[in-house]
Amino acid sequence: MDENRWVALMAQLGLQESRDQWCALQNAYAEKHRHYHTAEHISACLQHLDQVKHLADNPAEIEVALWFHDAIYKPRSSTNELDSANWCSDFLQANNLDPSAITRIHQLIIITCHNAVPATNDEQLLVDIDLAILGAPENVYWQFEGNVHKEYQWVPGFIFRAKRKEILQGFLQRERIYYHDYFFERLEVQTRLNLQAAIARL
Repeated sequence: MDENRWVALMAQLGLQESRDQWCALQNAYAEKHRHYHTAEHISACLQHLDQVKHLADNPAEIEVALWFHDAIYKPRSSTNELDSANWCSDFLQANNLDPSAITRIHQLIIITCHNAVPATNDEQLLVDIDLAILGAPENVYWQFEGNVHKEYQWVPGFIFRAKRKEILQGFLQRERIYYHDYFFERLEVQTRLNLQAAIARL
């Protein structure tokens, strides 16, 4: 999570540098209970965004949503996305960003719950970016699964396996997992192989 990139993003949005907010995000993503939802995940998402900015309607809005989308992450909470979205909105409101942009960014973060169909082009793009890890090479994918399990190590094994299987099968049952052809063409096949293998292990 490059500080210079954050400062550049703030300039794109017409906001002050807000380096204190960057520090707050750094501290959040460094929490000890995190194993996957870390600064490394955010950096990977931003790298994916760099490849598809030309597909976005408002790339700066997607980027700020990515910075914040896992900012609040408590494994026992069911409101992480909402809490993260509200933190982002509070920050943007305090810096006088246009209210319509704040509303769009808030919804971009909410859509990472992955329990609703994204309604806009930018929402679809952000969802694809967030799910790109599912189509990673096999060794990277298994590290991801291991890190997710670590974040839920307090959950009894049989419950974790049942819930994880349900989530992964939900993705497999979709007609296509990725909305944009860029991600579909590059990741869809490997994603389905990874998910099938993970379900088999569960």
